[in-house]
Amino acid sequence: EAQIDAVTAVSGSGPAYFFYMMESMIRAGKNLGLDEKVATALTLQTALGAAQMAITSSNTPAELRKNVTSPNGTTQAALEVFDRAQISQNIQAALAAAQKRSQELAQELSESSK
Repeated sequence: EAQIDAVTAVSGSGPAYFFYMMESMIRAGKNLGLDEKVATALTLQTALGAAQMAITSSNTPAELRKNVTSPNGTTQAALEVFDRAQISQNIQAALAAAQKRSQELAQELSESSK
């Protein structure tokens, strides 16, 4: 219970974060010339496959990412764009904002029930 706000930030709101990434990948696929149905199917299968790998592997997500990233390859090129955009830092800031909002909502609920 002491960690409910952190749990909410990571897991309660978490599905929306993944859906947001999927939306972006589908949009990018369409911008690259793929049909929307194809872009959607590829994105969903990729998400499912990555999740299954993370669940069944003894490797950490960081190790899995490194294993599928060829030096100077296409994946590395994309990840470098993510790094320049500080995606990791932005995700951490977003989850901190979700945690803060969860705390605020709990406080508001507590005050309204008095």
